[in-house]
Amino acid sequence: MSAYGMISLVASGTVGIDAYDTGNTGRITLEEGYLGLRSTNQEGPTFDISVGPREFKAGTGMLLANGGSSGFDRGALKLGPRKAWEQAAIGRFGVDGFTGTAFYLDANELSDTDSNTRIAGTDLRYDAGPENFAGATFGHVLDSDAPYPKAAPNGIGAPSILPGGRNGLNFVNLYGVSPSQGSFENFFVGGDFAYEWNNRIDMAAWAGRAQVGYTFAEYSWAPTISYSYQTFSGDNPSTSKLERFDPLFYEGSPSSWSTGSKSSMLFINTNVNAHQISLRVTPTDRDTFTLRYAYINANELRSPLQFGQATRVDSSEGVPNAITGATARHLADDIFLEYNRVLTPNIYLTAGFSVSFPGPGAASLVNGNLPVWTGGFVNVVANYGCQEEIPFCRRTVLHRGAWRGGRADDFSCQGDNLHFSRSVRSRQTRMDGRFASAR
Repeated sequence: MSAYGMISLVASGTVGIDAYDTGNTGRITLEEGYLGLRSTNQEGPTFDISVGPREFKAGTGMLLANGGSSGFDRGALKLGPRKAWEQAAIGRFGVDGFTGTAFYLDANELSDTDSNTRIAGTDLRYDAGPENFAGATFGHVLDSDAPYPKAAPNGIGAPSILPGGRNGLNFVNLYGVSPSQGSFENFFVGGDFAYEWNNRIDMAAWAGRAQVGYTFAEYSWAPTISYSYQTFSGDNPSTSKLERFDPLFYEGSPSSWSTGSKSSMLFINTNVNAHQISLRVTPTDRDTFTLRYAYINANELRSPLQFGQATRVDSSEGVPNAITGATARHLADDIFLEYNRVLTPNIYLTAGFSVSFPGPGAASLVNGNLPVWTGGFVNVVANYGCQEEIPFCRRTVLHRGAWRGGRADDFSCQGDNLHFSRSVRSRQTRMDGRFASAR
């Protein structure tokens, strides 16, 4: 066995004003700082135990992934550089492709909005091969001050607030990703389902996602087209039960679990559904372009989309009433173009531009017209710290394996040139949201 550790800091800031009318601020914070002990045997059972702030993702990141908060006084809202949990105790035990993980998590939230949420649970997973896995996550919220909004009866009136509503929440998340075999090897499918309940407040909520895609590996640029549908229950105003889904700490990037792109700044993963289509091409081994489109709807009308969002006065048959949430289902159409380039084995560039066209549902939140939302970004990531000098091509191979979820032996080097196997070109441009192995 061997002992190991990690320590890292994040320095971030915002110059100007961001989407939440905050800016010209920033912070330096501890990101990861953990110690661990793990087995070193190549065969048979393995274990890995660690304690301290670190990153952790369960499954595909539907509920547990982004343990750190950015934006506001910490700056860098759009880039969101923090992911590690403020405190984490993680124990993994594996044998023959099966991995069992027990975890305790405390989120690294902003100090003035810290919900003091603490979660314990287990994750059981089987990996049949690269990007071919299935598992289940079970969790319980030990303590939390996070309140829940509940829709007013029949949607008439302001929502009621349940203080500490998250406290005692139970959840189960089933997930799976599988490439097809044989003559259908370029197809891939994925699915996720989550159920939440809390008997203390009479709550039952659910969410799910289905994905399918195909890679045209025989064509140049290996285009991949994929479709996904994801939905998250909202609170039904006509029932006494609370059905609003709590997204907890989900992976919030457009390539993973965000609902849309620009709209994800407004609509979190509750009381919404989205049809999403993506097209990905790889003109060279270093360059990837991805175009995404999302059609976003509300699941429940006159019910909170975020936290009691848009309570306002509306007249029905001449009678003024306070209402909450959207009165029309279609919320927005989002388009997002993203470009990724491997500049060197240590430096990676990402750039993107997004535009969101508000629908009637979004317009109903403000009783008026909304402008088209646009935004863009450029992000450069530099990773250093290799303990040994690795040739340029081989280091790119290792990065591709980690970045895309593949294996180093899926690639080959001829001098300093990188070459892909036929099968990996299809896997490398696969469907959004199914890349993470969450080991």
